[in-house]
Amino acid sequence: MDKIKVLSIFGTRPEAIKMAPVVRAMQQDDRFLPITVVTGQHREMLDQVLKIFKIVPEYDLNVMGKGQTLSTITNKVIIGLDTILENEQPNLVLVHGDTTTTFAAALSAFYHQIAIGHVEAGLRTWNKYSPFPEEMNRQMVDDLTDFYFAPTSQSAENLRKENHASEKITVTGNTAIDALKMTVQDDYQNPELNEIFDKGNKVVLVTMHRRENQGEPMQRVFRAVRKVIDQHEGVEVVFPVHLNPKIQEMAQKELGNDSRIHLIKPLDVIDFHNAIARSYFVMTDSGGVQEEAPALNKPVLVLRDTTERPEGITAGTLKLVGTEPQDVTNAMIELLENQSIYKKMASAKNPYGDGDASLKILDEIAKSIKR
Repeated sequence: MDKIKVLSIFGTRPEAIKMAPVVRAMQQDDRFLPITVVTGQHREMLDQVLKIFKIVPEYDLNVMGKGQTLSTITNKVIIGLDTILENEQPNLVLVHGDTTTTFAAALSAFYHQIAIGHVEAGLRTWNKYSPFPEEMNRQMVDDLTDFYFAPTSQSAENLRKENHASEKITVTGNTAIDALKMTVQDDYQNPELNEIFDKGNKVVLVTMHRRENQGEPMQRVFRAVRKVIDQHEGVEVVFPVHLNPKIQEMAQKELGNDSRIHLIKPLDVIDFHNAIARSYFVMTDSGGVQEEAPALNKPVLVLRDTTERPEGITAGTLKLVGTEPQDVTNAMIELLENQSIYKKMASAKNPYGDGDASLKILDEIAKSIKR
């Protein structure tokens, strides 16, 4: 029987982390002929993940440019994929999540009349500008998709509400949990992080980067964080600061020159996952971290007004706090001072699966693709 040719495409660090377990599993599965394409939408951070997971792409579109816009990324990806799809003629194009790479790749596959599989399909906020542009990227991709790999029953139900065929929807769990099995280590060592975590203080891990939070919302959060740290001596913050110059500048302005607030360079995936595992709780506006931290029994304060991951709110692993200073302050103090609430969030059941999402995805592809 002919092997199934699957072209997997991704371009950002979060996509790469979540697609790496799928690509690695495919490389070890005789049913498949995998082809990997990266767009380089996030260049340096993407390359870091590829190296860690030992993935060598067959194609690299290298679209990242100075001052790039959503329009230029979309245009470069569609044009760059034209020749690749014509030459390779895969049975399936596999995309992930909600990035501009994801939308442009799905549109290109549609133009070439090639079947599309969407990993992490069905997440919704129902607000087209929150998160921006991710919410509409995901909705538009799902309108083009042939095979939906939904991480939870809630995301599958969202797809059914939009009249996507039930027989094309498979609940798989989230591949982020698969990745954690490959990165979190009992004997993990990092001298820079060890120096912080080994003091015995409560360490709060912070990440913040979303477009809609840049500017005043981010400033409000940073000031709230500093206020809480100033009032709690046994607490420290680790903040791997995004490479965006505007975020770097604001972080230094609002959080710099404090011995218990550590503004560090972005961490690779192994360092970051192990930092989550050693932290007390996490504050983030990232989507992926909302899945990763609960799997490691860490409460998460979500620095957004909406989330496309409501399962975590329902389960009690996440708390949506937004960016208003008093809300952020209250939520931090509650987790730092109220052990009952902390333990309840830390022990809540992770709703995102048990780490076998990649195998479920491959089995469904093998069952569904006509060769």
